[in-house]
Amino acid sequence: MLEIYNIAAIVDYTAYCLANEHELLMNRLCDETSPYLLQHADNPVHWYPWGEDAFARARAEDKPILLSVGYSSCHWCHVMAHESFEHEATAAQMNADFINIKVDREERPDVDAIYMTAVQVLTRGGGWPMTVFLLPDGRPFHGGTYFPLEARYGMPSFRQLLAGITQIYREKRDEVERVAGQLKELLSGPGLEASYEGGKELDRALLEQAQRQISSEYDSVHGGFGGAPKFPQPMTHEFLLRAYVRTGEQTALRQVAHSLEQMARGGIYDQVGGGFARYSVDAKWLVPHFEKMLYDNAQLSRIILQSWQLTQDEIFLHIARDIYDYILREMTATDGGFFSATDADSEGVEGKFFVWEKAELEEILGEDAELVSAYWGVTEAGNFEGKNILHLPLLEDEFVKEQGIALDELRKRIAAARAKLYARRSTRIPPLLDDKIITSWNGLMLASLAEAAHVLDDERYRSAAIRAGDFLLREMRLSDGALLRTRRLGQSKIRAFLEDYACLIDGLIELYQLTFDERWYREARSLADYALEHFRGEDGGFYDSSDQHEPLVARARNLQDGAFPSANAHFARQLLRLAAYTGEARYEAAAISALNKTRAAMQQYPQAFAGSLNALETRIVGIVEVAIIGDIADVGTQQLLAVLEETYRPNLVRAVATEAAAVKSAIPLLRDRLMQDGRATAYVCRNFACRLPVTSTSALRAELNAT
Repeated sequence: MLEIYNIAAIVDYTAYCLANEHELLMNRLCDETSPYLLQHADNPVHWYPWGEDAFARARAEDKPILLSVGYSSCHWCHVMAHESFEHEATAAQMNADFINIKVDREERPDVDAIYMTAVQVLTRGGGWPMTVFLLPDGRPFHGGTYFPLEARYGMPSFRQLLAGITQIYREKRDEVERVAGQLKELLSGPGLEASYEGGKELDRALLEQAQRQISSEYDSVHGGFGGAPKFPQPMTHEFLLRAYVRTGEQTALRQVAHSLEQMARGGIYDQVGGGFARYSVDAKWLVPHFEKMLYDNAQLSRIILQSWQLTQDEIFLHIARDIYDYILREMTATDGGFFSATDADSEGVEGKFFVWEKAELEEILGEDAELVSAYWGVTEAGNFEGKNILHLPLLEDEFVKEQGIALDELRKRIAAARAKLYARRSTRIPPLLDDKIITSWNGLMLASLAEAAHVLDDERYRSAAIRAGDFLLREMRLSDGALLRTRRLGQSKIRAFLEDYACLIDGLIELYQLTFDERWYREARSLADYALEHFRGEDGGFYDSSDQHEPLVARARNLQDGAFPSANAHFARQLLRLAAYTGEARYEAAAISALNKTRAAMQQYPQAFAGSLNALETRIVGIVEVAIIGDIADVGTQQLLAVLEETYRPNLVRAVATEAAAVKSAIPLLRDRLMQDGRATAYVCRNFACRLPVTSTSALRAELNAT
């Protein structure tokens, strides 16, 4: 298989395809832009991309479809590719008996969601690579995840599975049709979703019960929730931060702070280059699965920033800035968009790029090697396959006591060592960069970066956020107002899904709250109106795909959070924010209708529905609306805005305009507002009722604390 390690190599892949046109004639992935699909473009498997050509051939030849779904930074996807899809005999068997379709789940979350549900029903498990067998009309009848080339792990060999599927398709077609029919009915019907709608009313008691349950499941030793493998859960952490702001209960804040601190000390955090890996294979955050995803770092940077606002703990400010700097340095395209991910593997070895031997540190750092090795837990034996994943065994204050060194001196020497290690690591062959741009992931990163820009008053972050917003609206939008999902090699494609709209609206609202340029507000509202028209079901909930997408065997509606927030919940929260800006009840009504779809689920499975709980918390607590009338460049206006940054206020929207601009503003919240005594003036409103206008920072602070 052709190894692709950087953007230039992928760009040159077209030339590779042309040079091998005869051999690759039956593999139709060469014209794709997805790095994941291009990784399979030289397989001897006769892959099709998802589309009518594959289904037409399956119908014409009456063959089952083998659907393989994965993504570029998926380690076990690579393993199965090397073992089976590059194996000539296996490929020949696949080509003879199946029509083979390869899908990048990041490009087509709708396809992934439908068939993942089928696999979960069939196997009570799921994950990637996902392997699903379909009838020529797209109905699934069997599936699983990774299958080894040779029988092991209690699983049949992949070739045995292929032979078995071929046999039952030919000899037991009635049984295949029966199973496919049942799965189709389940996928198309209400399924589990119907049970989500029962339960309690959408009230404060539901929030309090969810908080108690989540806190009871907390890992008090290592932080976070659950055992190995252990995933960051930023949506759950956000819910706990909101609970602290709402109730003042210290336990909620301590649980978040402890979790984030433990993660930042662990190997899941890249101690040299910044950014979090996807998850930890152990319960104490030491050994990561080394892939880094944009959406993880977008969500974690935001919750860490908010934790710093509440605690003023320097570690959170340091880690938040570290993530933003990593994103701007390594994950930002020249046109302003953000790349998707980096792989876990380099040179075919998981983690090779990130681990160290003690002798390397001694060579690079000289006399500082002993101190740095102790700081990052580096030993001769190592902690990962004979090498070292850098982590912090001790907190800084504990370490300086143990070593007898001043804190300032320690920080200075660690910063210098970090720069040297980063420079040395940059000479290694890096993991694959998946450089496609995904609208929803970019929306999450945009929202976090824009929030950081105004919280930290950082011009670099401000500039990067504006560039990203300009890029997304310029390159990821059709003339009819619809969004596109992905962009790569100068080509934007695939109609966007609800998550793309919800996340970009979030980012645009944050951009407005950073710049107070009403363009961003107007674009956010336009996208929300488009989504309301094209994604809303007759029952009041929202589908993941629009009424303009191609019909599939079912129309997916994934109400549960995963690594990514539920689109239904995230969109509901943005609708509530727009209701506060506009005063239009239709936005709030649509949000409540969407949240009603998960009433019982929020009660029974709060961690899996934390996104819905966060939206519900916004609805129950209510949004504080702050309209400031004054020139944005005026000192008085800036002083009032600074009050809003003094702490984390999860349910606050703000708008700023001069008196003259407010009269004709596109934002109803600003209209009919006047300055008092010629001074910048703040109006604080909640639940459609406004307090008296104030002009001093102390009065504004008092009004905010009184609501």
